[in-house]
Amino acid sequence: MKKIKIIFVTVILLWVAAYFISLGFGDDSRIISDGIAIVPVKGIILSEDSNDIFTGSGMGSDTIISNLKKAKENKGVKAVILEINSPGGTVVASREVANYVKELSESKPVVAWIREVGASGAYWVASGADAIVADDMSITGSIGVISSYLEFSGLLEKYGVDYERLVAGELKDVGSPYRDLTEAERRLMNAKLNKIQDLFVKEISENRKLNNQQINEIKSGFFYLGVEAKDLGLVDVLGGRDAAIEKAKELAGIKDGNIVEYKPKESLLALIEKFTNKAFLYMGRGIGLSLFDHKYESRLEVLAI
Repeated sequence: MKKIKIIFVTVILLWVAAYFISLGFGDDSRIISDGIAIVPVKGIILSEDSNDIFTGSGMGSDTIISNLKKAKENKGVKAVILEINSPGGTVVASREVANYVKELSESKPVVAWIREVGASGAYWVASGADAIVADDMSITGSIGVISSYLEFSGLLEKYGVDYERLVAGELKDVGSPYRDLTEAERRLMNAKLNKIQDLFVKEISENRKLNNQQINEIKSGFFYLGVEAKDLGLVDVLGGRDAAIEKAKELAGIKDGNIVEYKPKESLLALIEKFTNKAFLYMGRGIGLSLFDHKYESRLEVLAI
């Protein structure tokens, strides 16, 4: 009983601590001079923030743009670095961020720093910056559009399940997983993707001022290592964080470059969840170890991780 009381008090204290930490977490409004703001673009670029285990975690375009606006409105910020580590995202969300990056670059220098991955929609975002910095082994490019789905008609037939098709509008169920695409439907779907691809390539080529030879190369949709991307004109500087900061200082005409990071502010609920999960992890681990002989301790450590 005494142990339960101790655990309960510990959880309450963690909640209180989370509250006070949340008051100052992500404080990006402080006054600085000759500042360089680092704004993250991590995970899949979506219309809203997500931690879905099926679709994957990602940042919403509204969140990214909100942080960019804060950097724009902060008079002490003289340049902005986009810290990109993203495989891309939805077409509309990627374009929203890319358009705002171009708008921001009209008032302050913007440097896109591709860490490990800056592909597809994420590269679209990067292309709107004044300069792109990438590690020579990072993944860039992949300037293409993909749409896919799983088709179960063969599986249903195998198990004797019939799909009764009832639609009002001949093309209403194009892409249904319960039947094959017809050749006409496949052509229609590809035509839509080609239109999006043409817009994608057009904006990339305008942002990066690519010639016809470069455009023909990138429109294949293949990905490139950073060193290859530089040869193709998709990247300006090879390097990491330090190279991005130096480029930002050069473009802004400043010497010191005080760093301020504009990270998404976590909610109180999210912070409480982190602290509580940690508390119950160790609580459960302690209970588990008390039920087994000491000789099993090393095995349980591995499972707890």
